[in-house]
This record gives sequence, structure tokens and C-alpha cells, in this order.
Amino acid sequence: MTVLRVALAATFSALTAAFLVEWVRRWAEARALLDHPTHRSSHQRPTPRGGGLAIVVTTIAGVVIAQSGFRVTSWRDCVAFLLPSLGIAIISWIDDVRQVPPLSRLAVHLGMAAAGVALFGGMSRISLPLMGTMSLGIAGSVLAVFWIAGLTNAYNFMDGVDGIAGLQGVVAGTGWAILAFRHALPLLSVSAALIAGACLGFLVHNWSPARIFMGDVGSAFLGFTFGLITVIATTRDPAMLFKGVLLVWPFVYDSTYTLLRRAMRGERLHEAHRTHLYQRLNQTGVSHAALALLYGAMSLAGLVAALIPPVSAAVPVIAVILTLGVHWRERSARSRLEHRHT
Repeated sequence: MTVLRVALAATFSALTAAFLVEWVRRWAEARALLDHPTHRSSHQRPTPRGGGLAIVVTTIAGVVIAQSGFRVTSWRDCVAFLLPSLGIAIISWIDDVRQVPPLSRLAVHLGMAAAGVALFGGMSRISLPLMGTMSLGIAGSVLAVFWIAGLTNAYNFMDGVDGIAGLQGVVAGTGWAILAFRHALPLLSVSAALIAGACLGFLVHNWSPARIFMGDVGSAFLGFTFGLITVIATTRDPAMLFKGVLLVWPFVYDSTYTLLRRAMRGERLHEAHRTHLYQRLNQTGVSHAALALLYGAMSLAGLVAALIPPVSAAVPVIAVILTLGVHWRERSARSRLEHRHT
């Protein structure tokens, strides 16, 4: 695949997704497939969901078209790449429409992740800063399964305000398109470009105030696909795991920090909540658009770090600033509230 073809794939994807999202929105409204506000919601009015279906259809169709026209890889690898992601999209769409029990949904996530690892191999070797290259053996396959399933759920958890998941998809997709192209991985490069374009087309409808939400069908598909791309790329270059994490690090950090914080506070981890860092910022008055741009900027910093490794030293600094900023805004909000009552 040439740079021009990858760019054309992204453009095709953006235009197609923008059209399909509008169709899905009208379909969802006609069938009352709506997200109604609850005490945990960040939106104020019933909003159609399932717009991520357009991302799924555009990406999968684009990969098949690219494979048919340019033979970017073997058909075996093409089908092996698409089938697990399609399985995730199907169970997630069912969950959007009818709801699937959490344990059943998790079982499918783990099963599809295991299928992807079985088809492409696990991360037998990884390379991390200051630690060098390590051989993991069978543990690498286990790590790969949990990485893919974990990112699938983390992406879903982080899709809570307008634009945040779509913009992350644009940045991570662009990053993977560049990295995979550099490493002569045409299937991954064109797939990532299609995802970036599809997410851009989706953002036309999802930017605050959103006219439609992504739904699990979109967020789970994106998390799973980015996770699988990371694993496949790591089988080629052990350093790709670290770079893949950098591309989605705001979502990984926020989810991990929140999970550990809730565990330390003795909270029930399976219960729904509104305590992610981005949700806490929203509760202090930060708008959806500002949050999406903030997390998009942090993701962009991760992209730069993935391309220029020394920049990665800035990522933990940004994470600390984010965390301290959340606590500062919460204290300020409490102080203002107490001042009003005195």
C-alpha cells in the first residue's frame, strides 16, 4: 500500500461513515433506540445510540475492498483479522438493542481475544523502556488476551461524553496507520486509516451537543481492534506493545487509575459509577467539548511519543498533572459550594 492509497482509504471512510451515521440516527429514532438520562448520565436529553455501527460497517467493508483491489495481505490473514472484531461488534450491537448480561459479554470478549491471539500468535517477546527486550513464552499469549479484552472494556468505559471516544479513534487510528506503514504491515495500516476516517465521519454527528452516541457496538469494536492491532504488530516488533499503549494511554490510564482507586476504597467494582477522571472533571463544570479536546491532546502527545521515543518521558508527567488537576478542581468546587452556604 502506498501513502496515497492509505490516505484515500481514510477519506473514503470518513465520507461513508458520515453518511451511514445519519442513516443509523434516523433508524434509531424511528425505533426508539435511545439513551435516556439517568443519575449516572452526562447528557440531559434522550439521544439515539448505535452510531458506532457505521464505524464497524465502514471499516470492515473498506478492508474487504482494499484486499480485493490491492491484495494487502493473504485472504487467510484478512479473514482472521476481521472475524474476531466482527464477533465483538455483533455481541455489542445485541447489547445496545436488548442488553446482554455482563458476564456473558465478558466471556465473548475473552473468547474473541483468545481467537485473535490463536490466529496471529501471542506477544512472546516485548520491549519496554529501561528494561530492554524480554521473552515471555506462553505468558505472552495470556498477556495478549487480557490486553485485548481489557482495552475493549476500557474503551467502552471511557465513552461517556460527546466526542471523546471518536477523537481517540481518530488519533490512535492515525498513529497506527503511520506506524504500520513504517513497518511494512499493509493490512494494519489500511485498517487503522479506515478507522481514523470512520471516527472522523462519526464525530460530525457526535461532537457536543451529540445527535447520536457511539454505543457499545462502536466503543467495543474500536477497543478490541486497537488491542488486536497492537498484538499483531508486536509479533513483528517487540517495541510495538509500548507504542500501542502510548496511542491510547489516556484511556488506559484513566481506567486503570479509577479501578485501583475504587478497589482501595472498598467499592464494588462491578457496579456502575461516575468516578472516572473525565467524569469527575465534567462534574466540576468542564464541558464535553473541552474534555474531548483535552483527552484528544493527550492522545496526540502519545502519538508523538510513539513516533519519537524520548518524548514518552512526558507522558507520566501529563498523567500526574491530569490527576492533580482533577483533585484541585474538585476541592475548588467544594469550597465554592461551602462558601455559598455560609
